[in-house]
Amino acid sequence: MPATGVHELPAELPGELTVLDVREQHEWDAGHVPQALHIPLGELAARQTEVAAAAGDGRVLVVCAVGARSARATAFLNSTGLDAVNLAGGMRDWEAAGRPLAR
Repeated sequence: MPATGVHELPAELPGELTVLDVREQHEWDAGHVPQALHIPLGELAARQTEVAAAAGDGRVLVVCAVGARSARATAFLNSTGLDAVNLAGGMRDWEAAGRPLAR
């Protein structure tokens, strides 16, 4: 499964990259990647078309707290034909790297 680390991402994320956060609502509320799309993992199968519409022909960067849930979501999205990549280390590494958060 494709994966990337936060240090491999450019400081400013490309416009064609859709960030999908699959954490639960309380985790999202505590802080998330600005402009991310929020769909909890348990709702992803039913809402996959929202991800496809948001991504268009671009890539989807899938995030969760540490990378386990987002790995499952990435595998699912890839099986539907989307170009998805897991953020290994998740929001834990995102925050540790000093990347921006929205609340």
